[in-house]
Amino acid sequence: MSLLNQDKAPILEALEQFKRARVVPFDVPGHKRGKGNKELTKFLGEKCMTVDVNSMKPLDNLCHPVSVIHEAECLAADAFGASHAFFIVNGTTSAVQSMILTACKKGDKIILPRNVHRSVINALILCGAVPIYVNPDVDNTLGIALGMSLKDVKQAILDNPDAKAVLVNNPTYYGICSNLKAITQFAHEHNMLVLVDEAHGTHFYFGENMPASAMSAGADMASVSMHKSGGSLTQSSFLLVGKNVDPGYTRQIINLTQTTSGSYLLLSSLDISRKNLALNGKEIFARVADIAQYARDEINQIGDYYAYSRELINGDTIYDFDITKLSIYTLNIGLAGIEVYDILRDDYDIQAEFGDLGNILAYISVGDRRQDIERLVSALSEIRRRFKRDKTGMLNHEYINPYVALAPQTAFYADKESLPINESSGKICSEFVMCYPPGIPILAPGEMITNEILEYIDYAKEKGCFLTGTQDMNIEHINVVKGE
Repeated sequence: MSLLNQDKAPILEALEQFKRARVVPFDVPGHKRGKGNKELTKFLGEKCMTVDVNSMKPLDNLCHPVSVIHEAECLAADAFGASHAFFIVNGTTSAVQSMILTACKKGDKIILPRNVHRSVINALILCGAVPIYVNPDVDNTLGIALGMSLKDVKQAILDNPDAKAVLVNNPTYYGICSNLKAITQFAHEHNMLVLVDEAHGTHFYFGENMPASAMSAGADMASVSMHKSGGSLTQSSFLLVGKNVDPGYTRQIINLTQTTSGSYLLLSSLDISRKNLALNGKEIFARVADIAQYARDEINQIGDYYAYSRELINGDTIYDFDITKLSIYTLNIGLAGIEVYDILRDDYDIQAEFGDLGNILAYISVGDRRQDIERLVSALSEIRRRFKRDKTGMLNHEYINPYVALAPQTAFYADKESLPINESSGKICSEFVMCYPPGIPILAPGEMITNEILEYIDYAKEKGCFLTGTQDMNIEHINVVKGE
């Protein structure tokens, strides 16, 4: 139960007071409340431009908050059940990296699943920590990576008693949750911090009948993408910390990489969205869950598609499922997920969140309406009628267990050479290859390139996946560790 008045929005209130004061600006930004860039002001609106302002005494300072931002942080921590909350305006990527840089230094071990967002491995490159991967199970029908088995995490902890932290996805992009509470308890028994990438789990803190949130499970840090399911502006997130983490040190870590010019558009959107969810979250996410279930029921009646949910739960690698996720398996209509994704956008003006080789994700959240779902269902039905074909020859897996030969930092900064990608089998990769979204690397620095991975990359190219990460923008060459 909240101890503070969640009806307040200190940053919003300070900005409104600032506008009433009609301060003459001799500071940055140079557009001077929109007067210096008429076209931009026409596009975004005068109300937006007048609050695109710089840090100043009445508005506090994100790097060292002592007034309105500090008060807003206290309200956010209270709403999420954390000891402290940090406003993040560099995206959840920055929050994830700050978690890992807080917990780990060069040479430290961190236990984590391999199906992590690229921001996790980027953090390992930055700080020099060494990953101990717990390879997730794979659902061979759906072709997706699942959560971490509790037994496997326990074994990794026992085998690596010097590890500093365990990182958990909660949930995965597809809605899969591991047994976070049990993992946290065992990690704490062995003096390890638990870090949670909760980019897709904002609603766990406010909805009913949701999987356990990181803070409720006793985790030490969690990165929460408020802009995904919480309604704030893109790039705005929270970093939550528990009682075992020094918030002063964490802020120092955040300030290593986060901008010194925090956007008040992003900050106020976090403040307002926190207020909205604290006051109305239970009703909002009950409606979201209801819409998502309606969509699953309708899609599963079309035939061949499979919109999956809690029936997958097995008590371990699928310990729970996020019922707001509308994940849809497409291979039974003979189309890869990315092909359905492209047809929805190009032929029906429907933008899904992502498509991989076997699934699409339609992100359902606070702004969706039932009539939008009906349009999606109608389009999927028509796509099946127009495009259904035999699925023979379709690649049916989304995740390949890697062989890690070098630490990510070592490989990324090693002497390297560029090879044609199809001639690189047996070499050690020194850069990333990934489909974005979801941004989970197919290859990461330090991993062995295999024929199976090259086949997967060729197939992803053929199906139209948006591949990123390599220095060669055409993904025709790849950098490998020289002499390895």
